Amino acid sequence: MQTTEATEATEDTEAIASNRANWNDRADVHARSKMYDIEGFLADPGTISQVVVNDLSVLAPHLPDSGVRGRSLLHLQCHIGTDTISWARLGAVDVHGLDLSPNSLDHAARIAAADGRDIRWVEGDARYASTLIDRRFATVVTSAGTIVWLPELATWAQSIHDLLEPGGVFMIRDDHPILGSMDHEPWEIVDDYLGGGGHRTYDDSGTYTEDSAGQIAHVTNYEWRHDLGEVVGSLLEAGLTIESLVELPYMDWPAFDDLVPCRRGWELRPGAPRIPLNFAVVARRPAVLGNSDGPVPSG
Repeated sequence: MQTTEATEATEDTEAIASNRANWNDRADVHARSKMYDIEGFLADPGTISQVVVNDLSVLAPHLPDSGVRGRSLLHLQCHIGTDTISWARLGAVDVHGLDLSPNSLDHAARIAAADGRDIRWVEGDARYASTLIDRRFATVVTSAGTIVWLPELATWAQSIHDLLEPGGVFMIRDDHPILGSMDHEPWEIVDDYLGGGGHRTYDDSGTYTEDSAGQIAHVTNYEWRHDLGEVVGSLLEAGLTIESLVELPYMDWPAFDDLVPCRRGWELRPGAPRIPLNFAVVARRPAVLGNSDGPVPSG
């Protein structure tokens, strides 16, 4: 007879396989969408994705004046790679992108090759990235709809710690977890905000890009709630130092009908209740001189 832990592990494995199939489908839809506009992205080598523009606004105060230029960088849950390539366009070096979906990475490799970028693409679960990549980075980033796809964050945070050079910096910017607990017409709490309640399941034959209804064959999605306490606590428990925690009034996609376009992406209509739509955390692996971890990065 299986233990509760073994049963949950089996359910998580099945859920992740379902999500992988869903994101393999999404990759094809997104790669041809107007929202991602791959042709336009490649036509202008100076283009930086809006996601990365928003990420950099959070991360820049924790970087040297040169920003990410000359710094090694790992992008977790990189999807079809336009954000990863944007970091390379900003001057990051030894750039790696990791994602669960092999089809997403196929698109990422194609787009990077068309852009003349030498980026290493790694297939795998972000929780175990440190077992898949045998090196450390000055910068690790993840953003725009990522941790909701992870069953738990303890291994994720430990992996990030292990992938950072001493003194290296990590940034996450993601949808605020309060949004997952609320329905918006009317505003009402309808689901968990706190994590630990298991996965939430829904079917959707579309995705967040335009005119996508009916284009996804593998329709079942599994998501896990992670409140801010869990996000910050997991990073602290892994040995990272928190340098910044902010809640932001914008997000990268129109998650519900009350949102209107803004300079950063999407925000609530004027007069709507002021709630956070995104959060961002910047953390750093402590720099310890003279230990076995190696030298503190100069970048």
